[in-house]
Amino acid sequence: MSDQVVFVSDTGQALTVGDLDKPVEGLPSWRVLVEAQRLHQEGRAAGSKNELARALECFEQAYNLSPEWPYPRYDAAFTVLLLDDPVRAAQLYEEVDRLCPGGFYTCKTTLAMLRRELAGEFFPGFAKAFMQLEWITDADHKAGMLAGIVEKYPDFAPGWKELAALLRDPEQRLYALYRGLKADPDPETKGMLAANLGLALAQRGERDAAVRVLAELILDPNRSMAGELHAKNALKQVLGIGGTPDAS
Repeated sequence: MSDQVVFVSDTGQALTVGDLDKPVEGLPSWRVLVEAQRLHQEGRAAGSKNELARALECFEQAYNLSPEWPYPRYDAAFTVLLLDDPVRAAQLYEEVDRLCPGGFYTCKTTLAMLRRELAGEFFPGFAKAFMQLEWITDADHKAGMLAGIVEKYPDFAPGWKELAALLRDPEQRLYALYRGLKADPDPETKGMLAANLGLALAQRGERDAAVRVLAELILDPNRSMAGELHAKNALKQVLGIGGTPDAS
């Protein structure tokens, strides 16, 4: 069963059932000092109370104790973004990306967004505003804001990804997923879009198309670690051999 071929790419690369259970390549493991973990948690607690200067101080101390651990730098980057310093935020996200090149939470997505903002493609403060959409709890209001964003910036893949997650109509959701994938998404966004597109296609009875979308992502050398994991779980579900119910 494990050597059963699931998909063969246009270049002849085969994906087997056994490949779906292989560990994600490049999955890192960090040795983190207990004090660094404590300082990081203290920084997150300070940030939740809007004590941003204190949060940054804790994140810096945690980083100095365990400099290979990307989490303090990651949270520092977001904190700096909230303080309206996109240049420094981009620098910190770049450090995180070097520490964990396979992807670390939304690092690649936010970094790509910041680079486009700093290049003048988006208005100043766009990345901060988009990240803060996560705090909006009214789904209809959030969907309306996202619809406005993708109307203004149709090549902004993360906007399509977030909008697709809120759309109730299957056809509209499918359209948003396709549009996102056509918008040159960063590896993290591409992984989520492809995983959810594969599941959506399978629900429509388009099994072969679903397998292709998911398998091509798994075989993509530029995939993120999260993208690979989501795609493997989704493909196992499509094939009826397990997997999590949804990647969103």
